[in-house]
Amino acid sequence: MRDHLVERLPRVEPARIDAMLREERIVGLDGPIGPDAPYVAESFLWFHRDLPDEVPVPFEIGVVHRDEELLVVDKPHFMATIPRGRHIVETALVRLRRELDLPALSPAHRLDRVTAGLLMFVVRPERRGAYQTMFRDRRVRKTYEAIARHDPDLSLPRTVRSRIVKERGVIRAYEEPGPPNAVTHVELLAHRAGLARYRLTPETGRTHQLRLHMSSLGVPLLGDDFYPVLTDRALDDFRRPLQLLAAELEFRDPVTGQERRFRTGQQLQAWDSYTDWAADRRS
Repeated sequence: MRDHLVERLPRVEPARIDAMLREERIVGLDGPIGPDAPYVAESFLWFHRDLPDEVPVPFEIGVVHRDEELLVVDKPHFMATIPRGRHIVETALVRLRRELDLPALSPAHRLDRVTAGLLMFVVRPERRGAYQTMFRDRRVRKTYEAIARHDPDLSLPRTVRSRIVKERGVIRAYEEPGPPNAVTHVELLAHRAGLARYRLTPETGRTHQLRLHMSSLGVPLLGDDFYPVLTDRALDDFRRPLQLLAAELEFRDPVTGQERRFRTGQQLQAWDSYTDWAADRRS
């Protein structure tokens, strides 16, 4: 069985497989298998993959609201919502489960790792479907705030409609001709010193929709490493965070029927002090 695992798991060093077998970390239906276990066709094995070395995210998660059903938090920039890829422990879900002793906590929706703001979790597993379905069916009004260059020739407010495509395995989305599948309302809230503060209200939830729509208007968001140009950023580089904030969530609670509205306690740094944002050296 050891030789079969080496063949089937080419990304795992053979020495690591040997160590896992010695440590009884590979388990079959009858318990741990040993280094000399014979190969058995169509058998099932289980093991936990090694966690990658992660860069600690040096920001706190703020609790906005907590009751028996829901937990609403302010997620910081640079923190993923759930474990995925190179981000496992340093995610909002894992950190909140540990810090608040809520092992059954589950996300009702997700935010991009680089986007800050309101993120809602379900406390009780039996309520998970009701709240996740609410987000899936677009019965939640989401409002975002963003900072980008001010263009006096850009006529606002306006509704941006386009067709956005995100291919599996490709890091960026793109727009193409065809029936629109992405709709965003864009409003100008204020402007000063060449910068503008925008309110973005999406009707749909395509990947990178807000960032792509703002870029297509000629005012890409400050700190955007994807649009209009893809730029590499090291995982330990916490400078100049994307200036996009999930600011409000409004919905009728599917369990209680109550109208709910939550507002972020965060602010976008570049609006309060562009100099501090641009010169940020946190790492």
